[in-house]
Amino acid sequence: MGGGEGGHGWRYTWEAQSHVPTLRLMLFPNDKTLNPSLQCHDLAINLHSSHSFLTLTTSSLSLRVPLPAVLLDADSPVTFRPLSDHIEVKLLLLLPVDHPILSSLHPSTTPLPDPLISESDVTKLSSAGEVDFYCRTCTFKLTKIPLRNFVEMPSVNWREVADNWFGACCCSFGGISEKMVMRYVSSYTCVPGVCLLSSASVTLCKDDLVEYNFPEGCGKQECTSVAENPRDDGIGKVSRNCELNDERTSTCSDDERTSTCSDDGGVTLAFGSNYRFVHSEDEKLSMNLRCEVAKSKPDCGHFSDSHPDSNGTKDVTETPSCCARMTNNLGDEHSEHHSCGTAGREGMPTETLEILGNQKSLLNGFLEDIFMARLSNLTKDIDWREFTCPQCTSLIGAYPCCEGHTPVDGGVRLFKCYISTCLPVGGPEDMFSKYSMGKMFANRLMECASDESLFRFVIRDLTTKAPVLQIILLNPDSWSCSGNCSATEDKDPVHKLKLQPIIKVLYSDCHNATESKSRIIEEWATKSSAESIFMLTRQTQELVGLFISAKDLYPPSCASFQGLILSSLQW
Repeated sequence: MGGGEGGHGWRYTWEAQSHVPTLRLMLFPNDKTLNPSLQCHDLAINLHSSHSFLTLTTSSLSLRVPLPAVLLDADSPVTFRPLSDHIEVKLLLLLPVDHPILSSLHPSTTPLPDPLISESDVTKLSSAGEVDFYCRTCTFKLTKIPLRNFVEMPSVNWREVADNWFGACCCSFGGISEKMVMRYVSSYTCVPGVCLLSSASVTLCKDDLVEYNFPEGCGKQECTSVAENPRDDGIGKVSRNCELNDERTSTCSDDERTSTCSDDGGVTLAFGSNYRFVHSEDEKLSMNLRCEVAKSKPDCGHFSDSHPDSNGTKDVTETPSCCARMTNNLGDEHSEHHSCGTAGREGMPTETLEILGNQKSLLNGFLEDIFMARLSNLTKDIDWREFTCPQCTSLIGAYPCCEGHTPVDGGVRLFKCYISTCLPVGGPEDMFSKYSMGKMFANRLMECASDESLFRFVIRDLTTKAPVLQIILLNPDSWSCSGNCSATEDKDPVHKLKLQPIIKVLYSDCHNATESKSRIIEEWATKSSAESIFMLTRQTQELVGLFISAKDLYPPSCASFQGLILSSLQW
Protein backbone atom coordinates (compact mmCIF):
# COMPACT_ATOMS: atom_id res chain seq x y z
CA MET A 1 0.00 0.00 0.00
CA GLY A 2 2.70 2.46 -0.87
CA GLY A 3 5.05 1.37 1.90
CA GLY A 4 7.10 -0.91 -0.30
CA GLU A 5 9.47 1.93 -1.14
CA GLY A 6 10.78 2.08 2.40
CA GLY A 7 8.00 4.37 3.62
CA HIS A 8 9.28 7.34 1.62
CA GLY A 9 5.95 7.60 -0.16
CA TRP A 10 4.40 9.02 3.02
CA ARG A 11 4.73 12.36 4.77
CA TYR A 12 4.10 13.36 8.36
CA THR A 13 3.15 16.62 10.10
CA TRP A 14 3.25 17.06 13.87
CA GLU A 15 1.09 19.83 15.29
CA ALA A 16 0.32 21.21 18.76
CA GLN A 17 -1.37 24.25 20.26
CA SER A 18 -0.07 26.42 23.04
CA HIS A 19 -1.59 25.64 26.47
CA VAL A 20 -3.26 22.48 25.09
CA PRO A 21 -1.68 19.17 26.27
CA THR A 22 -2.33 17.29 23.03
CA LEU A 23 0.09 16.37 20.24
CA ARG A 24 -1.44 15.60 16.85
CA LEU A 25 0.16 13.63 14.03
CA MET A 26 -1.10 13.55 10.44
CA LEU A 27 0.27 10.86 8.11
CA PHE A 28 -0.67 11.03 4.44
CA PRO A 29 0.56 9.36 1.25
CA ASN A 30 1.99 11.21 -1.73
CA ASP A 31 -0.18 8.98 -3.90
CA LYS A 32 -3.55 10.72 -3.77
CA THR A 33 -5.37 7.59 -4.95
CA LEU A 34 -4.72 5.73 -1.69
CA ASN A 35 -7.55 5.60 0.87
CA PRO A 36 -6.32 4.67 4.38
CA SER A 37 -9.87 4.27 5.69
CA LEU A 38 -10.38 1.34 3.30
CA GLN A 39 -6.89 -0.14 3.31
CA CYS A 40 -5.74 0.13 6.93
CA HIS A 41 -8.09 -2.25 8.78
CA ASP A 42 -5.27 -3.91 10.73
CA LEU A 43 -3.47 -0.68 11.64
CA ALA A 44 -1.20 -0.85 14.70
CA ILE A 45 0.77 2.03 16.25
CA ASN A 46 3.56 1.61 18.81
CA LEU A 47 5.34 4.36 20.73
CA HIS A 48 9.10 3.95 21.27
CA SER A 49 9.87 6.90 23.51
CA SER A 50 13.32 5.66 24.46
CA HIS A 51 14.29 5.59 20.80
CA SER A 52 12.50 8.85 19.91
CA PHE A 53 10.23 7.44 17.25
CA LEU A 54 6.79 5.97 16.60
CA THR A 55 6.02 3.00 14.32
CA LEU A 56 2.91 2.41 12.25
CA THR A 57 2.31 -0.99 10.68
CA THR A 58 -0.31 -2.83 8.64
CA SER A 59 -0.14 -5.98 6.57
CA SER A 60 1.25 -3.96 3.66
CA LEU A 61 2.74 -0.91 5.31
CA SER A 62 5.52 -0.16 7.78
CA LEU A 63 6.47 3.41 8.72
CA ARG A 64 8.76 5.02 11.25
CA VAL A 65 8.11 8.60 12.38
CA PRO A 66 10.53 10.62 14.56
CA LEU A 67 9.08 12.20 17.72
CA PRO A 68 9.35 15.89 18.63
CA ALA A 69 11.08 17.02 21.81
CA VAL A 70 8.08 17.03 24.15
CA LEU A 71 7.06 15.37 27.42
CA LEU A 72 4.64 12.57 26.54
CA ASP A 73 2.28 10.96 29.00
CA ALA A 74 3.41 7.35 28.74
CA ASP A 75 0.43 6.09 30.74
CA SER A 76 -2.15 7.49 28.34
CA PRO A 77 -3.18 5.39 25.34
CA VAL A 78 -2.36 6.40 21.79
CA THR A 79 -5.52 7.19 19.84
CA PHE A 80 -5.69 7.01 16.06
CA ARG A 81 -8.14 6.77 13.20
CA PRO A 82 -7.66 6.18 9.46
CA LEU A 83 -9.48 8.72 7.29
CA SER A 84 -10.08 9.04 3.56
CA ASP A 85 -6.74 10.65 2.73
CA HIS A 86 -4.68 10.50 5.93
CA ILE A 87 -4.17 8.81 9.29
CA GLU A 88 -4.65 10.92 12.41
CA VAL A 89 -2.79 10.07 15.63
CA LYS A 90 -3.16 11.85 18.98
CA LEU A 91 -0.84 11.70 21.97
CA LEU A 92 -1.33 13.27 25.39
CA LEU A 93 1.34 15.54 26.86
CA LEU A 94 2.40 16.05 30.44
CA LEU A 95 3.12 19.73 29.66
CA PRO A 96 2.15 22.01 26.79
CA VAL A 97 4.83 22.37 24.14
CA ASP A 98 5.72 25.94 25.09
CA HIS A 99 6.05 25.34 28.84
CA PRO A 100 9.21 26.96 30.31
CA ILE A 101 10.30 23.71 31.98
CA LEU A 102 10.98 22.17 28.57
CA SER A 103 13.74 24.69 27.89
CA SER A 104 15.79 23.24 30.75
CA LEU A 105 15.14 19.62 29.75
CA HIS A 106 15.76 20.01 26.02
CA PRO A 107 17.62 23.32 25.54
CA SER A 108 18.64 22.62 21.94
CA THR A 109 15.24 21.39 20.73
CA THR A 110 12.83 23.41 22.84
CA PRO A 111 10.30 25.20 20.59
CA LEU A 112 10.93 28.83 21.47
CA PRO A 113 10.18 31.64 18.99
CA ASP A 114 13.12 33.71 17.80
CA PRO A 115 11.78 37.26 17.93
CA LEU A 116 12.84 39.82 15.34
CA ILE A 117 13.91 42.75 17.52
CA SER A 118 15.53 45.78 15.90
CA GLU A 119 17.13 46.82 19.22
CA SER A 120 19.24 43.66 19.29
CA ASP A 121 20.23 44.29 15.65
CA VAL A 122 21.47 47.78 16.54
CA THR A 123 23.60 46.32 19.34
CA LYS A 124 25.08 43.62 17.11
CA LEU A 125 25.80 45.96 14.21
CA SER A 126 27.36 48.60 16.46
CA SER A 127 29.58 46.05 18.17
CA ALA A 128 30.82 44.84 14.78
CA GLY A 129 32.55 48.18 14.23
CA GLU A 130 31.83 48.52 10.51
CA VAL A 131 29.38 46.65 8.31
CA ASP A 132 28.72 46.28 4.59
CA PHE A 133 25.43 45.06 3.16
CA TYR A 134 25.18 42.41 0.43
CA CYS A 135 22.41 41.18 -1.83
CA ARG A 136 21.32 37.82 -0.46
CA THR A 137 20.55 36.47 -3.95
CA CYS A 138 23.83 37.19 -5.78
CA THR A 139 26.17 38.37 -2.95
CA PHE A 140 26.70 41.74 -4.67
CA LYS A 141 28.11 44.38 -2.28
CA LEU A 142 25.54 47.18 -2.04
CA THR A 143 27.40 49.76 0.06
CA LYS A 144 30.24 51.97 -1.13
CA ILE A 145 32.05 52.01 2.19
CA PRO A 146 31.42 50.16 5.46
CA LEU A 147 28.87 51.80 7.76
CA ARG A 148 29.72 52.57 11.38
CA ASN A 149 26.74 54.54 12.72
CA PHE A 150 23.51 52.66 13.46
CA VAL A 151 20.37 54.26 14.89
CA GLU A 152 17.20 52.47 15.95
CA MET A 153 14.01 54.02 14.61
CA PRO A 154 11.14 54.68 17.05
CA SER A 155 8.17 52.34 17.02
CA VAL A 156 5.40 53.03 14.55
CA ASN A 157 3.11 54.33 17.29
CA TRP A 158 5.65 56.85 18.60
CA ARG A 159 3.27 59.77 18.24
CA GLU A 160 0.52 58.08 20.23
CA VAL A 161 3.06 57.21 22.91
CA ALA A 162 4.07 60.85 23.16
CA ASP A 163 0.44 61.87 23.61
CA ASN A 164 -0.30 59.14 26.13
CA TRP A 165 2.75 60.01 28.20
CA PHE A 166 2.50 63.79 28.23
CA GLY A 167 -1.12 64.37 27.24
CA ALA A 168 -2.52 65.90 24.08
CA CYS A 169 -4.98 68.53 25.22
CA CYS A 170 -4.69 72.04 26.62
CA CYS A 171 -5.43 70.86 30.17
CA SER A 172 -2.23 68.75 30.31
CA PHE A 173 1.35 68.84 29.12
CA GLY A 174 0.30 68.62 25.47
CA GLY A 175 2.89 71.18 24.43
CA ILE A 176 5.66 68.77 25.41
CA SER A 177 4.03 66.08 23.27
CA GLU A 178 3.93 68.44 20.31
CA LYS A 179 7.54 69.37 20.86
CA MET A 180 8.57 65.72 20.94
CA VAL A 181 6.78 65.16 17.63
CA MET A 182 8.71 68.00 16.03
CA ARG A 183 12.01 66.80 17.46
CA TYR A 184 11.39 63.32 16.05
CA VAL A 185 10.65 64.82 12.65
CA SER A 186 14.01 66.57 12.71
CA SER A 187 16.05 63.73 14.19
CA TYR A 188 15.35 60.81 11.87
CA THR A 189 16.58 61.85 8.46
CA CYS A 190 18.78 60.15 5.91
CA VAL A 191 22.40 61.33 5.95
CA PRO A 192 25.51 59.68 4.50
CA GLY A 193 27.22 57.19 6.78
CA VAL A 194 24.19 56.61 9.03
CA CYS A 195 22.04 53.46 8.95
CA LEU A 196 18.52 53.71 10.41
CA LEU A 197 17.06 50.39 11.59
CA SER A 198 13.43 49.40 11.99
CA SER A 199 11.94 45.99 12.66
CA ALA A 200 11.87 44.96 8.99
CA SER A 201 14.31 47.21 7.12
CA VAL A 202 17.43 49.33 7.17
CA THR A 203 17.37 52.83 5.70
CA LEU A 204 20.50 54.02 3.94
CA CYS A 205 21.29 57.33 2.29
CA LYS A 206 21.23 56.90 -1.48
CA ASP A 207 24.78 58.27 -1.65
CA ASP A 208 26.00 55.25 0.34
CA LEU A 209 24.78 52.79 -2.32
CA VAL A 210 26.86 51.71 -5.31
CA GLU A 211 26.02 51.52 -9.00
CA TYR A 212 22.45 52.68 -8.81
CA ASN A 213 21.11 55.43 -11.04
CA PHE A 214 17.95 57.03 -9.77
CA PRO A 215 15.66 58.90 -12.19
CA GLU A 216 16.26 62.60 -12.56
CA GLY A 217 14.78 64.88 -9.89
CA CYS A 218 11.52 66.68 -10.23
CA GLY A 219 13.28 69.70 -11.71
CA LYS A 220 10.85 72.55 -12.00
CA GLN A 221 7.76 70.44 -11.42
CA GLU A 222 5.60 71.50 -8.54
CA CYS A 223 4.37 69.05 -5.96
CA THR A 224 1.50 70.40 -3.90
CA SER A 225 -0.46 68.57 -1.26
CA VAL A 226 -2.42 69.10 1.92
CA ALA A 227 -1.97 66.57 4.67
CA GLU A 228 -4.94 66.18 6.97
CA ASN A 229 -4.35 64.77 10.41
CA PRO A 230 -7.69 63.73 11.88
CA ARG A 231 -6.33 63.75 15.41
CA ASP A 232 -6.75 66.91 17.45
CA ASP A 233 -3.23 66.84 18.80
CA GLY A 234 -1.98 70.34 18.29
CA ILE A 235 -0.76 69.71 14.76
CA GLY A 236 -4.14 69.82 13.07
CA LYS A 237 -3.60 70.55 9.42
CA VAL A 238 -0.31 71.05 7.68
CA SER A 239 -0.33 72.72 4.30
CA ARG A 240 2.55 72.04 1.95
CA ASN A 241 3.64 73.66 -1.26
CA CYS A 242 6.92 72.12 -2.32
CA GLU A 243 8.29 73.70 -5.44
CA LEU A 244 11.36 71.67 -6.30
CA ASN A 245 13.66 73.85 -8.34
CA ASP A 246 17.43 73.45 -8.33
CA GLU A 247 17.35 75.34 -5.03
CA ARG A 248 14.81 77.56 -3.32
CA THR A 249 15.53 80.02 -0.56
CA SER A 250 12.85 81.89 1.30
CA THR A 251 13.87 84.98 3.24
CA CYS A 252 11.70 86.24 6.07
CA SER A 253 11.74 89.15 8.41
CA ASP A 254 13.67 89.09 11.66
CA ASP A 255 10.58 87.95 13.54
CA GLU A 256 10.08 85.05 11.16
CA ARG A 257 12.46 82.24 10.29
CA THR A 258 14.71 81.49 7.34
CA SER A 259 14.65 78.16 5.51
CA THR A 260 16.34 76.57 2.56
CA CYS A 261 14.88 73.77 0.45
CA SER A 262 16.69 71.62 -2.08
CA ASP A 263 15.42 68.72 -4.12
CA ASP A 264 17.87 66.25 -2.59
CA GLY A 265 16.01 65.77 0.68
CA GLY A 266 17.47 66.07 4.15
CA VAL A 267 16.76 68.50 6.91
CA THR A 268 17.63 71.97 8.12
CA LEU A 269 15.71 73.24 11.12
CA ALA A 270 15.76 76.90 12.04
CA PHE A 271 14.36 78.02 15.37
CA GLY A 272 15.44 81.62 14.88
CA SER A 273 18.98 82.90 15.23
CA ASN A 274 19.73 81.13 18.52
CA TYR A 275 18.29 77.66 17.86
CA ARG A 276 19.39 75.72 14.84
CA PHE A 277 19.97 72.08 13.93
CA VAL A 278 21.85 71.23 10.75
CA HIS A 279 21.82 67.56 9.74
CA SER A 280 23.47 67.74 6.33
CA GLU A 281 25.12 70.33 4.14
CA ASP A 282 24.04 68.61 0.95
CA GLU A 283 20.54 67.53 1.89
CA LYS A 284 18.19 70.01 3.53
CA LEU A 285 14.56 70.06 4.48
CA SER A 286 12.83 73.35 5.00
CA MET A 287 10.80 73.93 8.10
CA ASN A 288 9.12 77.24 8.73
CA LEU A 289 8.18 78.42 12.18
CA ARG A 290 5.87 81.23 12.99
CA CYS A 291 4.13 82.10 16.16
CA GLU A 292 1.20 84.43 16.10
CA VAL A 293 -0.58 85.35 19.30
CA ALA A 294 -4.08 86.57 18.95
CA LYS A 295 -6.97 87.48 21.18
CA SER A 296 -9.90 85.17 20.95
CA LYS A 297 -12.75 85.13 23.43
CA PRO A 298 -13.09 87.70 26.21
CA ASP A 299 -12.33 85.09 28.87
CA CYS A 300 -9.08 84.06 27.22
CA GLY A 301 -5.85 85.71 28.26
CA HIS A 302 -2.84 86.82 26.23
CA PHE A 303 0.36 84.98 25.54
CA SER A 304 3.45 87.04 25.02
CA ASP A 305 5.15 86.35 21.70
CA SER A 306 7.83 83.92 22.76
CA HIS A 307 10.50 82.19 20.74
CA PRO A 308 12.60 79.37 22.18
CA ASP A 309 16.06 80.26 23.28
CA SER A 310 19.11 78.08 23.00
CA ASN A 311 17.75 75.78 25.68
CA GLY A 312 14.43 75.43 23.95
CA THR A 313 12.49 76.94 26.90
CA LYS A 314 11.22 80.32 27.96
CA ASP A 315 8.88 81.67 30.58
CA VAL A 316 5.38 82.38 29.41
CA THR A 317 3.30 85.20 30.84
CA GLU A 318 0.83 83.90 33.33
CA THR A 319 -2.71 83.85 31.96
CA PRO A 320 -6.08 82.71 33.25
CA SER A 321 -6.42 80.28 30.34
CA CYS A 322 -4.03 77.70 28.90
CA CYS A 323 -5.19 77.86 25.30
CA ALA A 324 -3.58 80.05 22.71
CA ARG A 325 -4.63 80.38 19.14
CA MET A 326 -1.92 79.49 16.69
CA THR A 327 -1.65 80.10 12.95
CA ASN A 328 0.46 78.30 10.37
CA ASN A 329 1.54 80.30 7.36
CA LEU A 330 3.08 79.11 4.15
CA GLY A 331 2.69 81.32 1.12
CA ASP A 332 -1.00 82.02 0.75
CA GLU A 333 -2.04 78.89 2.65
CA HIS A 334 -3.32 79.23 6.23
CA SER A 335 -4.44 76.71 8.78
CA GLU A 336 -5.29 77.09 12.44
CA HIS A 337 -5.10 74.89 15.46
CA HIS A 338 -4.89 75.13 19.21
CA SER A 339 -1.70 74.52 21.09
CA CYS A 340 -1.22 73.99 24.76
CA GLY A 341 0.07 76.79 26.90
CA THR A 342 1.55 76.84 30.34
CA ALA A 343 -0.47 79.02 32.61
CA GLY A 344 2.20 80.04 35.05
CA ARG A 345 4.48 77.13 33.97
CA GLU A 346 7.91 77.07 32.51
CA GLY A 347 9.24 75.46 29.35
CA MET A 348 6.16 75.61 27.12
CA PRO A 349 6.89 77.77 24.05
CA THR A 350 3.83 78.47 21.94
CA GLU A 351 5.10 77.65 18.48
CA THR A 352 4.13 75.58 15.49
CA LEU A 353 6.14 73.90 12.80
CA GLU A 354 5.42 73.60 9.13
CA ILE A 355 6.96 70.59 7.48
CA LEU A 356 7.91 70.96 3.85
CA GLY A 357 8.46 68.09 1.45
CA ASN A 358 10.16 64.96 2.58
CA GLN A 359 9.23 64.69 6.27
CA LYS A 360 5.45 65.04 5.97
CA SER A 361 4.92 61.30 6.04
CA LEU A 362 7.11 61.14 9.15
CA LEU A 363 4.91 63.77 10.80
CA ASN A 364 1.86 61.66 10.03
CA GLY A 365 3.36 58.83 12.05
CA PHE A 366 4.96 56.70 9.33
CA LEU A 367 8.51 55.86 10.28
CA GLU A 368 10.35 54.73 7.22
CA ASP A 369 9.18 51.08 7.06
CA ILE A 370 7.28 50.07 3.92
CA PHE A 371 7.65 46.29 4.22
CA MET A 372 4.01 46.06 5.28
CA ALA A 373 2.17 49.38 5.33
CA ARG A 374 -1.20 50.08 6.84
CA LEU A 375 -3.63 52.64 5.51
CA SER A 376 -2.75 55.16 8.20
CA ASN A 377 0.89 54.99 7.06
CA LEU A 378 0.28 56.09 3.48
CA THR A 379 0.05 59.56 1.95
CA LYS A 380 -1.49 60.18 -1.44
CA ASP A 381 1.35 62.37 -2.71
CA ILE A 382 4.16 59.90 -1.91
CA ASP A 383 4.71 56.93 -4.24
CA TRP A 384 6.88 53.93 -3.43
CA ARG A 385 9.23 52.42 -5.99
CA GLU A 386 10.82 48.99 -5.87
CA PHE A 387 14.57 49.06 -5.30
CA THR A 388 16.37 46.20 -7.02
CA CYS A 389 19.88 44.79 -6.88
CA PRO A 390 22.06 46.50 -9.54
CA GLN A 391 23.53 43.12 -10.52
CA CYS A 392 20.74 40.51 -10.40
CA THR A 393 17.69 42.89 -10.39
CA SER A 394 16.07 40.96 -7.54
CA LEU A 395 13.90 42.97 -5.16
CA ILE A 396 15.81 44.17 -2.10
CA GLY A 397 13.83 47.20 -0.90
CA ALA A 398 11.92 50.36 -1.79
CA TYR A 399 12.18 54.15 -1.68
CA PRO A 400 9.61 57.00 -1.49
CA CYS A 401 9.36 59.41 -4.38
CA CYS A 402 7.24 62.24 -5.74
CA GLU A 403 6.17 61.97 -9.38
CA GLY A 404 8.31 58.83 -9.69
CA HIS A 405 11.69 60.50 -9.24
CA THR A 406 14.65 60.32 -6.86
CA PRO A 407 13.96 59.50 -3.16
CA VAL A 408 12.23 62.49 -1.61
CA ASP A 409 14.15 62.12 1.64
CA GLY A 410 17.34 60.78 0.09
CA GLY A 411 16.85 57.36 1.72
CA VAL A 412 16.40 53.80 0.45
CA ARG A 413 14.81 51.08 2.60
CA LEU A 414 16.48 47.68 2.28
CA PHE A 415 14.43 44.77 3.61
CA LYS A 416 16.35 42.58 6.04
CA CYS A 417 15.09 39.36 4.45
CA TYR A 418 16.83 40.25 1.17
CA ILE A 419 20.24 41.42 2.42
CA SER A 420 23.16 40.05 4.43
CA THR A 421 25.73 41.71 6.64
CA CYS A 422 28.67 39.57 5.54
CA LEU A 423 29.79 36.72 3.32
CA PRO A 424 28.99 33.90 3.09
CA VAL A 425 25.30 34.72 2.96
CA GLY A 426 23.44 33.06 5.82
CA GLY A 427 26.66 32.13 7.60
CA PRO A 428 27.18 32.23 11.36
CA GLU A 429 28.40 35.84 11.21
CA ASP A 430 25.44 37.06 9.14
CA MET A 431 23.38 39.13 11.58
CA PHE A 432 20.30 39.05 9.31
CA SER A 433 20.34 35.29 8.66
CA LYS A 434 17.26 34.73 10.85
CA TYR A 435 15.16 37.03 8.69
CA SER A 436 13.02 35.55 5.94
CA MET A 437 10.06 36.84 3.96
CA GLY A 438 7.65 34.42 5.62
CA LYS A 439 8.92 35.03 9.15
CA MET A 440 8.83 38.81 8.78
CA PHE A 441 5.32 38.72 7.32
CA ALA A 442 4.09 36.42 10.09
CA ASN A 443 5.57 38.65 12.80
CA ARG A 444 4.01 41.80 11.36
CA LEU A 445 0.66 40.07 10.87
CA MET A 446 0.73 39.05 14.52
CA GLU A 447 1.47 42.65 15.51
CA CYS A 448 -1.50 43.90 13.50
CA ALA A 449 -3.78 41.27 15.01
CA SER A 450 -2.58 42.12 18.51
CA ASP A 451 -2.95 45.88 18.02
CA GLU A 452 -6.43 45.83 16.52
CA SER A 453 -7.79 42.47 17.77
CA LEU A 454 -8.54 41.65 14.13
CA PHE A 455 -7.95 38.34 12.40
CA ARG A 456 -9.16 39.15 8.89
CA PHE A 457 -6.89 40.93 6.44
CA VAL A 458 -6.84 42.08 2.84
CA ILE A 459 -3.37 42.39 1.33
CA ARG A 460 -3.40 45.13 -1.32
CA ASP A 461 -0.96 46.13 -4.02
CA LEU A 462 0.93 49.19 -2.85
CA THR A 463 0.65 50.86 -6.27
CA THR A 464 -2.83 49.97 -7.51
CA LYS A 465 -4.44 49.52 -4.05
CA ALA A 466 -6.29 46.51 -5.52
CA PRO A 467 -6.80 43.42 -3.31
CA VAL A 468 -4.34 40.61 -4.10
CA LEU A 469 -4.68 38.34 -1.04
CA GLN A 470 -7.49 37.51 1.33
CA ILE A 471 -6.27 36.18 4.69
CA ILE A 472 -7.93 34.87 7.85
CA LEU A 473 -5.63 34.25 10.80
CA LEU A 474 -6.79 30.98 12.39
CA ASN A 475 -4.40 30.27 15.21
CA PRO A 476 -1.32 32.32 16.05
CA ASP A 477 -0.19 29.93 18.80
CA SER A 478 0.55 26.76 16.85
CA TRP A 479 3.69 24.63 16.74
CA SER A 480 4.56 22.28 13.93
CA CYS A 481 7.21 20.27 12.08
CA SER A 482 7.02 17.94 9.10
CA GLY A 483 9.06 15.59 6.95
CA ASN A 484 9.17 12.24 5.14
CA CYS A 485 8.57 8.94 6.85
CA SER A 486 11.15 6.15 6.80
CA ALA A 487 10.72 2.38 6.92
CA THR A 488 10.74 0.48 10.21
CA GLU A 489 13.67 -1.56 8.90
CA ASP A 490 15.79 1.59 8.72
CA LYS A 491 18.56 1.33 11.32
CA ASP A 492 19.77 4.94 11.18
CA PRO A 493 19.60 6.74 14.54
CA VAL A 494 16.63 9.02 15.06
CA HIS A 495 16.97 12.45 16.62
CA LYS A 496 14.13 14.28 18.27
CA LEU A 497 12.48 16.96 16.18
CA LYS A 498 12.19 20.63 17.06
CA LEU A 499 8.70 22.04 16.81
CA GLN A 500 8.62 25.46 15.17
CA PRO A 501 6.17 28.27 16.05
CA ILE A 502 3.80 28.91 13.16
CA ILE A 503 0.67 30.85 12.32
CA LYS A 504 -2.11 29.00 10.54
CA VAL A 505 -4.07 30.96 7.98
CA LEU A 506 -6.79 30.58 5.40
CA TYR A 507 -5.97 32.47 2.23
CA SER A 508 -7.21 33.19 -1.27
CA ASP A 509 -5.00 34.38 -4.13
CA CYS A 510 -6.70 37.35 -5.82
CA HIS A 511 -3.93 38.48 -8.17
CA ASN A 512 -5.95 37.47 -11.23
CA ALA A 513 -9.37 38.14 -9.75
CA THR A 514 -12.13 39.32 -12.04
CA GLU A 515 -13.94 42.58 -11.40
CA SER A 516 -16.86 40.75 -9.82
CA LYS A 517 -14.52 38.72 -7.60
CA SER A 518 -12.73 41.89 -6.49
CA ARG A 519 -16.08 43.44 -5.66
CA ILE A 520 -16.98 40.42 -3.52
CA ILE A 521 -13.68 40.73 -1.64
CA GLU A 522 -14.29 44.44 -1.02
CA GLU A 523 -17.75 43.65 0.33
CA TRP A 524 -16.28 40.91 2.54
CA ALA A 525 -13.62 43.31 3.82
CA THR A 526 -16.23 45.92 4.71
CA LYS A 527 -18.61 43.45 6.33
CA SER A 528 -15.84 41.72 8.30
CA SER A 529 -13.98 44.94 9.20
CA ALA A 530 -10.87 43.43 7.64
CA GLU A 531 -7.59 45.30 8.03
CA SER A 532 -5.95 46.50 4.79
CA ILE A 533 -2.21 45.93 4.44
CA PHE A 534 -0.25 47.30 1.48
CA MET A 535 2.77 45.55 -0.04
CA LEU A 536 4.90 45.73 -3.17
CA THR A 537 3.88 43.56 -6.12
CA ARG A 538 6.84 41.19 -6.01
CA GLN A 539 6.40 40.79 -2.27
CA THR A 540 2.82 39.60 -2.66
CA GLN A 541 3.83 37.20 -5.44
CA GLU A 542 6.54 35.70 -3.23
CA LEU A 543 4.06 35.44 -0.38
CA VAL A 544 1.66 33.43 -2.55
CA GLY A 545 4.51 31.06 -3.38
CA LEU A 546 5.20 30.53 0.32
CA PHE A 547 1.54 29.80 1.00
CA ILE A 548 1.37 27.31 -1.87
CA SER A 549 4.44 25.39 -0.69
CA ALA A 550 3.22 25.30 2.92
CA LYS A 551 -0.23 24.00 2.03
CA ASP A 552 1.37 20.69 1.02
CA LEU A 553 2.11 20.07 4.70
CA TYR A 554 -1.53 19.11 5.18
CA PRO A 555 -3.64 16.35 3.62
CA PRO A 556 -6.10 17.48 0.91
CA SER A 557 -9.15 17.04 3.14
CA CYS A 558 -7.69 19.59 5.60
CA ALA A 559 -6.34 22.00 3.00
CA SER A 560 -9.40 24.13 2.28
CA PHE A 561 -12.46 25.62 3.93
CA GLN A 562 -15.27 27.61 2.30
CA GLY A 563 -13.22 28.41 -0.78
CA LEU A 564 -10.11 29.42 1.19
CA ILE A 565 -6.89 27.38 1.33
CA LEU A 566 -5.23 26.31 4.58
CA SER A 567 -1.56 27.18 4.92
CA SER A 568 0.98 28.27 7.52
CA LEU A 569 4.06 30.40 8.03
CA GLN A 570 6.83 30.08 10.57
CA TRP A 571 7.26 33.06 12.87
